[in-house]
Amino acid sequence: MADDRGTPAEVVEVVKRTGVHGEVTQVLCKILTGPEQGRVKRRNVKGIVRKGDILILLNTESEAKDISTR
Repeated sequence: MADDRGTPAEVVEVVKRTGVHGEVTQVLCKILTGPEQGRVKRRNVKGIVRKGDILILLNTESEAKDISTR
């Protein structure tokens, strides 16, 4: 199913909310198809997301940085 429209990935863990107003959620998602199938990547998602949701990733090479507290 991986093609020019994106690659499906399943949310395996909701890590933390981030952004100035908490509008972005950082999640760990497992890539379901393609050359990186089975890898777990950290991504930032805008909007409502829960464990088990399927995301369509347009770019599987990039990964979000870990959220650190000051």
